[in-house]
Amino acid sequence: MPKILIVEDDRDIALGLKEDLSRHGHQVETVGDGDEAVRRGRKSGWDLIVLDLMLPRKDGFEVCRELRQGGLRTPIIMLTAKTHEAEKILGLELGADDYVTKPFSPRELRARIQAVLRRATDGSSGICRFGDCEIDFDRGEVRRRGVPINTSALEFRLLTAFVRHSGRVLSRHQLIDAAWGPETIITDRVVDTHILNLRKKIEPKPARPRYICSVRGMGYRFEGERS
Repeated sequence: MPKILIVEDDRDIALGLKEDLSRHGHQVETVGDGDEAVRRGRKSGWDLIVLDLMLPRKDGFEVCRELRQGGLRTPIIMLTAKTHEAEKILGLELGADDYVTKPFSPRELRARIQAVLRRATDGSSGICRFGDCEIDFDRGEVRRRGVPINTSALEFRLLTAFVRHSGRVLSRHQLIDAAWGPETIITDRVVDTHILNLRKKIEPKPARPRYICSVRGMGYRFEGERS
């Protein structure tokens, strides 16, 4: 039974979502402000967080930023009444896995939740090593020199896509399909930002990447000896 944290300050919406998701086999808890969302979100055991953007004390952007900076890899879906593309892009750049624009139907949100949960659990098994890094697919963990490093769920999915297709050029569109999911609309800048962050964590010299190489006009290619 997937465990979901709903962060929503509108009590009627929060209770309605809790009732609907519980009826469809999810274990759901709710919080109503940004400070409490950070505190509760940092606790282990969540399979997914549904995060409203407009919250008292801290908005959804701040909550997402703090959770990701603290190393939380739990998938996050943002709820937003704002339709400006720049705000959606900011949420994705901060580490959100998807967004749903209000008003939405419970059926749409359930479908988004299932898609994000499916991507979070769809992976390889065993361990892949390259350089001084290793990816433990069973634990969902990336280690460098044996020490776990903080990677977001999106970064982990990007790295998984790269090692699965080692030596092949992957376009940004292919990377979006693999990490965010088909039909997700984001800019190239969002992909490039996540690649840059990932390089900082796994590359010996991020400014001169050895593993995630840029291929001008085409995308990126992963060059790593797998074992």
